[in-house]
Amino acid sequence: MPPLDASSLSTARLTLRPLRADDALPLFTMYSDAAFMRYWSFPLMKRFEQAVDYVAHRLQGSAAEIEIVWSVELTATHEVIGICSLFNLEMAAQRAEIGFGLQSAYWGKGYMSEAARAVVDCGFDVLRLHRIEADIDPRNRASARVLEKLGFVREGLLRERWIVDGEISDSAIYGLLRTDRR
Repeated sequence: MPPLDASSLSTARLTLRPLRADDALPLFTMYSDAAFMRYWSFPLMKRFEQAVDYVAHRLQGSAAEIEIVWSVELTATHEVIGICSLFNLEMAAQRAEIGFGLQSAYWGKGYMSEAARAVVDCGFDVLRLHRIEADIDPRNRASARVLEKLGFVREGLLRERWIVDGEISDSAIYGLLRTDRR
């Protein structure tokens, strides 16, 4: 297995670069937006310090080589508009989960498909993963479309898996094998 590589990735319109502590503000913008948080498995952030703690936790995970977290920037302006990660990395099993989020002002423009494709390519081509998984709320059709566009297959449903602010929700599990890639 190669060492985990958190170098920058580039697409036609985006730069995915390693998460930094100063990304807490744009992430707070996302995680404090009720529309954005509708289908997440943790509650809406109400204080900026929550974003600071979240970023610190993710940076610890990157240092421990159990996740790689990229901030998604518009290449033209260097504005952070989202986040994309490979987490729960199990290098011995050659598997990881993908996670992603995009500020609601940028929805519907294809940015997340572009970013997630770069991360999937990195997972298979650089990290030599065999399998990448995703866990989404099945009501989140936008995330399902991103995954399906990348070739992920819906493999199952975990009923009533999450309780966030008293609301119970299911999880749809998606998987992509290196041999499935489009």
